[in-house]
Amino acid sequence: MIQLRSANDRGHANFGWLNSYHSFSFGSYFDPQHMGFSHLRVINDDTVSPSAGFETHGHKDMEILSLVLQGTIAHKDSTGNVETLPAGEYQLMSAGKGIYHSEFNASNKETLKFLQIWIQPNRLGGEPGYQQKAFGEEEGLTNIITPDGENGTLAIKQDMRLHQLIMSEQTQLTWQADVKRRYYIHLIEGELSLNDDTTMAPGDGAKIQSAKAINFTKLSQSRCKALLFDLA
Repeated sequence: MIQLRSANDRGHANFGWLNSYHSFSFGSYFDPQHMGFSHLRVINDDTVSPSAGFETHGHKDMEILSLVLQGTIAHKDSTGNVETLPAGEYQLMSAGKGIYHSEFNASNKETLKFLQIWIQPNRLGGEPGYQQKAFGEEEGLTNIITPDGENGTLAIKQDMRLHQLIMSEQTQLTWQADVKRRYYIHLIEGELSLNDDTTMAPGDGAKIQSAKAINFTKLSQSRCKALLFDLA
């Protein structure tokens, strides 16, 4: 029901200016056992040196989510968006029929750390789209992404939802799951137990299937922060 992927088992690429860990096959890292999970295709844990970044490059038919953990991203794309993305904010770029963009560390002194996540859409083509929003750091589960953008969430072209999990004061929380759906947990910080038998450390991922409920238990004294993907 729960399959744990240790952070230490992820793919790794270091280009000097970029130090990246891959939860799933990406670039020169290929593992047929880890090609993605449902519609979730990429989770890259990136550290970018000051003033460095990704030069202008293209994407097509992919939903690309960025979450800044430290520092600020300077974003520019071919549809006219010129934005900065500070720590804690979510950015969802729908590539649609094609988009070009660049991403740079906006600081010439501080390191940039962020997660880049790719989700395969259920509708191809169409005009590219751009969304950006801060959802705060509220205790418990916060809705971030939904298929129709309900209640101020980011709208995605896929049957999936993303929830932000934060446990600072709470030590336990239960998510009522659907046995027909699949779930993926990516732990950002803290130490977490799933269903009292699987322990997660930062960078770990967990695939969950056929679950009626997911019980989260915070094991560390400091807070836990994780992403919960609800997938078809």
